[in-house]
Amino acid sequence: MDRYLEHWLSPSYKGELYNMNEELDDTYKVVFRQCYPKLLFYATRLVGTEEAEDVVQDVFVELWRRRDSVVIGEQILAFLYRSVYTKAINLLKHQIIENNYSAAMIEIYERRLQYYQPDHAEVIKKIENQELRQEIFGAINELPDKCKEVFKLSYLHDMKNKEIADTLGISLRTVEAHMYKALKFLRERLSHLLLSLIIFSAKLLSVFTS
Repeated sequence: MDRYLEHWLSPSYKGELYNMNEELDDTYKVVFRQCYPKLLFYATRLVGTEEAEDVVQDVFVELWRRRDSVVIGEQILAFLYRSVYTKAINLLKHQIIENNYSAAMIEIYERRLQYYQPDHAEVIKKIENQELRQEIFGAINELPDKCKEVFKLSYLHDMKNKEIADTLGISLRTVEAHMYKALKFLRERLSHLLLSLIIFSAKLLSVFTS
């Protein structure tokens, strides 16, 4: 099970989605798995991290409740972005009143909301690229240290296996074993992405660090 879905459906969390677990169908779970990371990253641009989780979960709960009237198709992600945006606005309005924010703080929130409107295609694309970068970078950092080092030397510095072996003082077979392990892990960890896309995106988005 996807780690995000597993979190929300876990008995320890006991959120509303957990209570509906028996009812959730495969289509809904696929949408959740594919859209949740993007929506959470988007929501954190609008509200705080903890609030973002609540906002996104509320959106998915509402989606499930409206399953008979909402068509899950190509436009579902755009629909969910708008839903997150609307809930974020309502939350911020409540916080402004409750905390008696200053005019300057209110203006900051208004500018942020204006910039991150879901209809701004370029902004959304940028957010999704950032989310992709963060996801790939996180997966690479989960690799064992030596395995990660070999992977970076190969795909960041375009070093051949023999060069990596000489640089690190290890055998060629060990380098090959590390590369196999790294690619296998990334393929499984990021199963929703093509391996070629993972490597290309990693280079393009500069997620590697020296």
